Amino acid sequence: MTAPSLAPFIIARPWLKSLVMPLANWYGNAAGYRKMGLRADDLISEENANVMLALRRLPAKESYDRIYRLRRATQLSVQHKLLPKSEWTKPEEDLPYLGPLLAEIEAEQKEIEQLDTLSVLKKH
Repeated sequence: MTAPSLAPFIIARPWLKSLVMPLANWYGNAAGYRKMGLRADDLISEENANVMLALRRLPAKESYDRIYRLRRATQLSVQHKLLPKSEWTKPEEDLPYLGPLLAEIEAEQKEIEQLDTLSVLKKH
C-alpha cells in the first residue's frame, strides 16, 4: 500500500506549489541519491510482493537501466566515491517509473478483493 500523498493538493494550488518546490528540490539534492546516479524510485525496497510484481512489469530497457544504476551506486559506495557532477541525476530526469505501476497493482488488488467479497442477494 502506498503512503498517502499531499502532492495532488499542493499541485492544485499554484501559490502553494511555488512555496514548496524550492524546499522539495533542496531536499532531493540533499538526500544524496542523485549524486550516485540513482532515481527516487530506485530507493523503494524490493521486499514487498507488490514491488516485485511491479518490477516484473517494467519494460526490459527500464529494468536494465534500474539494475545498472543500482550496481553503479553499490560500486561507488564501496569505493567511497561520488559520480562526477556531469553524471548526477538531474531533477527533470528523476521521474517516477515504479510508482504508477504500484498504484495500478494496488487498484487491481482492491478490485479483486471487492469481487471476492461480493455477496449475491436473492430477490423473492
